[in-house]
Amino acid sequence: MRIVCVGAGPAGLYFAISAKLRDAGHEITVFDRDPPAATYGWGVVYWDDLLDVLYRNDPESAREVTARSVLWQDQEVRVRGSSGGQTAYFGGYGYSMSRSALLDVLARRASQLGVHVQYGHHVAAPSTLPEADLLVAADGANSGIRGHHEAFGTHIDVGLNPYIWLGTDQAFPSFVFSFEQTSAGWIWFHAYPSVAGVSTCIVECSPQTWHGLGLDVLAPDQGVRLLEDIFKRPLDGHRLLSRSRGAPAHWQRFAHVTNKTWYQGKTVLVGDAAHTTHFTLGSGTRLAIIDAIVLAHSLHEYLDVEDALREFDRHRRAELHPVQAAARTSMAWFEHLDQYIDRDAVAFAHAMSVRNGNQNPWQYQLHLATQIAAVRTARRAFATGRRWYLARRRGEGTWRGEGTYNQSRQTTDP
Repeated sequence: MRIVCVGAGPAGLYFAISAKLRDAGHEITVFDRDPPAATYGWGVVYWDDLLDVLYRNDPESAREVTARSVLWQDQEVRVRGSSGGQTAYFGGYGYSMSRSALLDVLARRASQLGVHVQYGHHVAAPSTLPEADLLVAADGANSGIRGHHEAFGTHIDVGLNPYIWLGTDQAFPSFVFSFEQTSAGWIWFHAYPSVAGVSTCIVECSPQTWHGLGLDVLAPDQGVRLLEDIFKRPLDGHRLLSRSRGAPAHWQRFAHVTNKTWYQGKTVLVGDAAHTTHFTLGSGTRLAIIDAIVLAHSLHEYLDVEDALREFDRHRRAELHPVQAAARTSMAWFEHLDQYIDRDAVAFAHAMSVRNGNQNPWQYQLHLATQIAAVRTARRAFATGRRWYLARRRGEGTWRGEGTYNQSRQTTDP
């Protein structure tokens, strides 16, 4: 089958890998408008469930992802208002890596399998692409391919809160939420390690605070310097980094993308072109990769392309409905932060943890216990054992314990 894929992000590259693994005879070309190694943003975050999926589908690239990932443990919620500062704690752990490192791993693996990856190729319209049996639109939330087909029934809701995706040379060992009260209102970031010595730092606030601080009119570098001053305590004097690919980061509002159908004729949407989930849910990369696997599996199972796309659409859209609903709830919670921020840090953190409504009676008691240092130590020890078990079950190889999986493999790419 001749397949053309537009977009060399996680969805496009991992689809190409997954399709080639199932049928080496596919002729797959991936086009991307950017040069190699160019990527927006800083880091991506994920959990053990994604590693399980990666190891089942392609152990070779999964091992590379593992080697270039960073482990973070615990979550801190820091709230500093006019009466001083408080910190609350969550348990748990996760993994993160730089987005450019992830794309490097996937691009090399795709090329190794015989996929043709062509960078610096802007696709003005589907008609300019080579003839193919299948066109995969993996070109993001602002998909140009999707824009040429009204039949997808695309609907885009734009969130209220401005946000900016930055980096910092503050190496956070935990996932940190930091809320600062200013004369114009509350502003906050959530940060997590991306690569050795660099963390991702996403800053968000209400429109009123954004305008009140002048962030809507300040030049990019001036705005970053203002944010450094506002967050000087949680950043401990470290810099915020704006330029991940030469150009400064810019403020934006989240685009919540839905489509009535994910395929039309021989064109199919995957990843953010098909759906977006708010960054506070932390599921974008995982969902894109699962899209890629399910699409590749459907094409392998069904001889007729239309049957394969119909099954992919039916299966994945049903699975995504509750996830997107949860993401919208999470986005709305942060848009109405003023309703919760006047509580003490422990109560506020608990409200954040149950913002999607999935609360069991014992969760609040566990949350209270987690504020005790000895309990957090015990939870980390339990988590270490759990990671060991899951790694052995996946067949990861040598267990590396705490910290990064393989510090020597870490690079300085943001």
